[in-house]
Amino acid sequence: MKVDNKNRGKDYQLYIPYSKVKKKVKEIANKINKQYKGKTPIFIGVLNGAFMFMADLLKEIKIDCEVDFYKLSSYGDDKISSGQVKSLKELNCEVHNRHIIIVEDIIDSGLSIQYIRNDISKEKPKSLKVVALLFKNGVSKLDFKVDYVGFRIPNKFVVGYGLDYAQKYRNLKGIYVLKN
Repeated sequence: MKVDNKNRGKDYQLYIPYSKVKKKVKEIANKINKQYKGKTPIFIGVLNGAFMFMADLLKEIKIDCEVDFYKLSSYGDDKISSGQVKSLKELNCEVHNRHIIIVEDIIDSGLSIQYIRNDISKEKPKSLKVVALLFKNGVSKLDFKVDYVGFRIPNKFVVGYGLDYAQKYRNLKGIYVLKN
């Protein structure tokens, strides 16, 4: 699908307005603030998709924390995961005996989050939790629980709020369904 920027408004439709996203982000942050009171977790964002979610989440975090990022690829310019995860940026922090919170934009196939979780687990963190803004129902086959979920959605291809299609649409304020 070629993206025609002159007719962008016709390529997608609103699915979750930014006002609902913002409210949900604050709810998740409040839970994390309570559960990690007196601790200094490291928030590890998954680039590029989670950057907006992580920025808004961190604005609501009232405890001391650190930040780092992973960058992976499993989609390329497709709407379906390639089935293989490629690491593009490794961590720059020490996770051994630390509280780690992985921040993901969306969990669908689960390949990326499984890869990151397994990689971090090797370093023996004190705790390891996952927060995802979106979780596609019935798609992933994870062998662990996602600790914080913003919205459970059906198997739709969504863009906006950091999520992309062929590197486009990340700048949309809400979550949108991309039309075929």
